[in-house]
Amino acid sequence: MVGETTIPLRVRSVARISVGVTELVLVADDASELPSWAPGSHIDVQVRPGLVRQYSLCGDPEDRSQWRIAVLREPESRGGSAALCERVQAGDVLTATRPRNHFPLLESPRYLFIAGGIGITPIIPMIDAAHAAGADWRLVYGGRSEASMAYRDEVASVDPERVLEWPQDRRGLIELDRLLDEPQPGTLIYCCGPEPLIAAVEAKSAHWPHKTLQVERFAPRPLTDVAPNTSFEIELVDSDEVLVVPPDRSILEVVDEAGIYVLSNCEEGTCGTCQTTVLEGVPDHRDSVLDEDERAANDTMMICVSRALSARLVLDL
Repeated sequence: MVGETTIPLRVRSVARISVGVTELVLVADDASELPSWAPGSHIDVQVRPGLVRQYSLCGDPEDRSQWRIAVLREPESRGGSAALCERVQAGDVLTATRPRNHFPLLESPRYLFIAGGIGITPIIPMIDAAHAAGADWRLVYGGRSEASMAYRDEVASVDPERVLEWPQDRRGLIELDRLLDEPQPGTLIYCCGPEPLIAAVEAKSAHWPHKTLQVERFAPRPLTDVAPNTSFEIELVDSDEVLVVPPDRSILEVVDEAGIYVLSNCEEGTCGTCQTTVLEGVPDHRDSVLDEDERAANDTMMICVSRALSARLVLDL
């Protein structure tokens, strides 16, 4: 968490809530009130120095006394999920960033929520908020099996008639063709889950009205037709410097080496921490945060992964 103010959090409880999923309830180490957040927010948890992972807040935004996250134990964990699921205990202290939200719940008369596996976590507070607002909503919740699907009872308790469970071992893959065949006026689609589900929902909803679909990824989106890396210049207006970014270095690495302070975290284009204003030039967007319109505007970029299509970028750094 380079250059970021973090919050010490004490683990109040650790519980296995489904096959492969562990819930952590976190409180401020000094027992103070935690920062506010809204549905769709996530925090970046420092598992150990140099190892940071993002987790959606899935509790009650009105409860400032604690935060709740759920961690999927990845079979090929690089250390993050294994540590949190197997070694963290009640009473341990972790550090995390303040909540950040690139997946906000926009106001709408109706919603279609599509969650896959651990992707249910940001959806839980969205359902509560939509229900409290009197919006029409439906949830299609898929997973490998019922035993692996966390928070089944919790989401069903809001309104069981609006929840359709889709365990893959009994029903196969979610029938997106039927679900998304006819665009529903005034409906926003929110989707979170594994990349194959998100990609399929993007493809099957392409004929819906523009910006109907809102997604969140916690792994980099696959990149296709990416131009080869080339050298380019970056002009930093605040620092009054011009630097060269070689093909094998990122903008973030170059500015950091020059001693210029930039908040950063994931370094893979998923967390949004290093978002930087572009004053001139054309970025080569390679992040998993900005939507199609934001990329087309070319006025902001994630400097940890994105590069340049023009010879020079002028950045607000």
